[in-house]
Amino acid sequence: MVIAPPAKPPRIINFLKPYVLKMHFTNKFVSAQVIHFPTATVASSASSQEKALRPSMDSTCDVAAAAKIGKILGERLLLKGIPAVAIHLKREQKYHGKVKAVIDSVREVGVKLL
Repeated sequence: MVIAPPAKPPRIINFLKPYVLKMHFTNKFVSAQVIHFPTATVASSASSQEKALRPSMDSTCDVAAAAKIGKILGERLLLKGIPAVAIHLKREQKYHGKVKAVIDSVREVGVKLL
């Protein structure tokens, strides 16, 4: 008699946290995007490289610019009907400085963080 191996539980991590916030910082610009993880498509994004945002910023790479990018990204998420996102930090990123500014401003707009 052969015993079948136990059935593996389905991977539900992708469905519990389908939207992931990723941030990228260079010496000149700040950008953040929310990716729909199961389909690997960009749901929404904001960057200090956008021509409409540049005149309203003093600098495109400081903490104030990161906060403004987070606020704009949060507003775009709410317009698309995305109420919550998970955060993906790279290994060298810590919750400090520009990263904190983006995350806090997204939270202030009303998007929940998982």
